[in-house]
Amino acid sequence: MDTGLNRCPLQEHFLPRKSSKENLDRFIPNRSAMDFDYAHYALMEGKKGKDQSAAVSSPSKEAYRKQLAETMNLNHTRILAFRNKPQAPVDLLPTHHSASLHQQPKSVKPRRYIPQTSERTLDAPDIVDDFYLNLLDWGSANVLAIALGHTVYLWDASTGSTSELVTVDEEKGPVTSINWAPDGRHVALGLNNSEVQLWDSASNRQLRTLKGGHQSRVGSLAWNNHILTTGGMDGLIINNDVRIRSPIVETYRGHTQEVCGLKWSGSGQQLASGGNDNVVHIWDRSVASSNSTTQWLHRLEEHTSAVKALAWCPFQANLLATGGGGGDRTIKFWNTHTGACLNSVDTGSQVCSLLWSKNERELLSSHGFTQNQLTLWKYPSMVKMAELTGHTSRVLYMAQSPDGCTVASAAGDETLRFWNVFGVPETVKKAAPKAVSEPFSHVNRIR
Repeated sequence: MDTGLNRCPLQEHFLPRKSSKENLDRFIPNRSAMDFDYAHYALMEGKKGKDQSAAVSSPSKEAYRKQLAETMNLNHTRILAFRNKPQAPVDLLPTHHSASLHQQPKSVKPRRYIPQTSERTLDAPDIVDDFYLNLLDWGSANVLAIALGHTVYLWDASTGSTSELVTVDEEKGPVTSINWAPDGRHVALGLNNSEVQLWDSASNRQLRTLKGGHQSRVGSLAWNNHILTTGGMDGLIINNDVRIRSPIVETYRGHTQEVCGLKWSGSGQQLASGGNDNVVHIWDRSVASSNSTTQWLHRLEEHTSAVKALAWCPFQANLLATGGGGGDRTIKFWNTHTGACLNSVDTGSQVCSLLWSKNERELLSSHGFTQNQLTLWKYPSMVKMAELTGHTSRVLYMAQSPDGCTVASAAGDETLRFWNVFGVPETVKKAAPKAVSEPFSHVNRIR
């Protein structure tokens, strides 16, 4: 999108917002709170009734009339009401009897407020609008990395500062995938020319280049401790041990077209891969290490379009969510132990990305045509909790903050939006930082 102006990457993009307190200076009567029948009676008959009752009623009859009016709800004091007011119930029994008939209501957890608009919007000029790539990731050190064309930018969520990591050569780029190592310091970049570069973000220094494994662009990456898994347009999936001179330790063959999705399970034992061949494979490390010719654990062929969106459930082992492209539009749930499909939900549009909440049993999906929305689902009922709109093009990429509360989304409309969709954890545990093994601890020995 060329507007003719020089746009700085990752600069705040301000949008006018509607105030929720508009028109609060207007006092309009609430018709639902009015009693027009009684209003007519009070105007036409009330005065005549009072004149007649003054001549004939005794004090006892007058007291009886007032009590009857209260019981029959005839003691109206206002004809026009500006707000609904709950009516006090008629107490037909003594207080000590009625209290014993009612139990105290159970405390209900208040429903979480989910903002419908993005908290912040940053410009992302020159982002590649390609469904099969993975150009956004949020590391454990709270730094977000995004590839815009040939350049990778880092946005520090703690300070809001932006820095440029690298601009790759024209003949090597553009950057086609990006993924942080578990330590939040080192980052891997997949390139259009089939190479993979490893960078130290703290020193802005390139550590090494992995080449020779793929024959075409590398569109997907996934870390598993010191193993970097790469997926290419050639259909190959390669496990690279970045600590050793010859890094390729395993090659998974099963996809016949581009591998566009890769995700390791939380245990690090299973790898899910999705491809443009509409197939999802589940690979098991224990099976892979025992066979020279690596075979998949499960081959899942129920999707009818490319599968890029993959997400392992954080609270239930062996549960995988997958999303299909424009010709499929479904989110499917799998038991990866048995290979059984547990559920399939038609979302009505292309599923580009999936993220589980770390705090609640919820799933977030991002979509393409026609609404280009983010949809929050309650699991396992798959009831829609919210739909977040604002992007004007398909929402290709999503990444989750380390605390699990905020989600960043990037789209073909060249904007990066931040959503407070998953709420705040009830108890924020301030544990001492764990010692994470450096995946490049032996990098000085690599030549």
